[in-house]
Amino acid sequence: MKPTVYLETSVIGYLTSWPQENVTVAGHQNTTRQWWSTAAHRFELFVSQLVVRESSDGDADAVQDRLGSIGAIPVLPITPAAEHLAEALIRGHAVPEDQPNDALHIALAASHGIQYLVSWNFRHIVNASIRPAIERVCRDAGYDPPILCTPEELLESNDD
Repeated sequence: MKPTVYLETSVIGYLTSWPQENVTVAGHQNTTRQWWSTAAHRFELFVSQLVVRESSDGDADAVQDRLGSIGAIPVLPITPAAEHLAEALIRGHAVPEDQPNDALHIALAASHGIQYLVSWNFRHIVNASIRPAIERVCRDAGYDPPILCTPEELLESNDD
């Protein structure tokens, strides 16, 4: 059985966006595309209704590219359990109150039993300083927290 991965919206954004000159952004884009080229063979990928909603905002061509990239990926529903866990993440100061979608991404992955949450959101999701609080809140609510990581951390090893 393949490991399960929840794709947060920032990954889809980097995957489908026009090449950027900013070195950091260009690196994230390249890494995302490299990871994406083998991800479906190595992982069971999931998005959520929230990812679909966020990917549907903005420029019509960009929306088409984003939605096209995730069209064949199973969509996790936003459940009451996920909503309650998102609220707990905010109450527990694991995610700022003004970032409810970030809390919901984490909660969706945890409440659906997904092993990895892949994101480029270093501020509120993939952040070593807040990871303990996220894990504590998830465990206190009875969920195993997902492993929060970037696509780079799940790249295939070339050392075989």
